[in-house]
Amino acid sequence: MEKLDLLAYEKKLYKDKITLIAGVDEVGRGPLVGPVVAAAVILPKNYKLEGLNDSKKLSEKKREELYPIIMKDAISVGVGECSPKEIDEINIYEASRKAMMRALENLSVKPEYILVDAMPLFTDTPHSAIIHGDALSLSIAAASVIAKVTRDKMMIELDKVHPEYGFKKHKGYPTKAHIEALKKYGPLENYRFTYGPVRDLIKKESCD
Repeated sequence: MEKLDLLAYEKKLYKDKITLIAGVDEVGRGPLVGPVVAAAVILPKNYKLEGLNDSKKLSEKKREELYPIIMKDAISVGVGECSPKEIDEINIYEASRKAMMRALENLSVKPEYILVDAMPLFTDTPHSAIIHGDALSLSIAAASVIAKVTRDKMMIELDKVHPEYGFKKHKGYPTKAHIEALKKYGPLENYRFTYGPVRDLIKKESCD
């Protein structure tokens, strides 16, 4: 089976003398707690990093190994987030886009072109929204790793303050153990109150 070239999209742009390409991705749409986090990464031309792929396909250990290498090698890295309050106000789809725009704004180098995972952006910079981009573009894959490790660190820090919720294990996703903890201890202020399990719990408590 022929190996997928994760630089295929980037190479098309190199042909047009475009080398400052930002890959953009977000993580954290599904969790009940914490922000949605996005990263924008500009890699050097024809960059190679053994094992770099879509963060969902990598183990936590592998992501943590790749994170400092990407941070060191990248021309620029920007991270942006959208708070649970903003998610509740504007919905997770728009919050994801806002986090991506913030990540781009936090780059120290302006990209000539943007490759983004699936979502059209509000920007004057030329860009392509690629379905499953994190598995098809090395730049987007790098962004997915940065965003994922950044958000996971936030959950690990939250776990230190509230270990009873188990954030270190489930990272805020609605696992059975998380739902049980949520029912037992109630939602913290940084939960997403428009999300079903949290909303339903509050509704039930107000009816009791």
